[in-house]
Amino acid sequence: QVQLVESGGGLVQPGGSLRLSCAVSGIDFSTYTAGWYRQAPGNRRALVATITSGGSTNYVDSVKGRFTISRDNAKNTVYLQMNNLKPEDTAVYYCNSNHPRSLFEYWGQGTQVTVSS
Repeated sequence: QVQLVESGGGLVQPGGSLRLSCAVSGIDFSTYTAGWYRQAPGNRRALVATITSGGSTNYVDSVKGRFTISRDNAKNTVYLQMNNLKPEDTAVYYCNSNHPRSLFEYWGQGTQVTVSS
């Protein structure tokens, strides 16, 4: 079975840092695009960052310069390093993986990130 398991969320003060991890199993992860999405209270789930199998990255404007997405194919894991966190970053963060030639995509269960003073 395909499984995506996020970890690393928690409570942090503004200006702090967190690193989220997503362990992927059940697919040939090295050939998949991976991404991080987030859903804040009252909002729809929105894209944060993506990384292709070739390592190309893309970020939503609000996190550019603060967040870094990366992947370790040997460990079947995608990461999101979050620096200089702001209260508006508070959300449930979800890991996503999809194959360019597939209509299906896979989601993790989500991990809560709370930025509060």
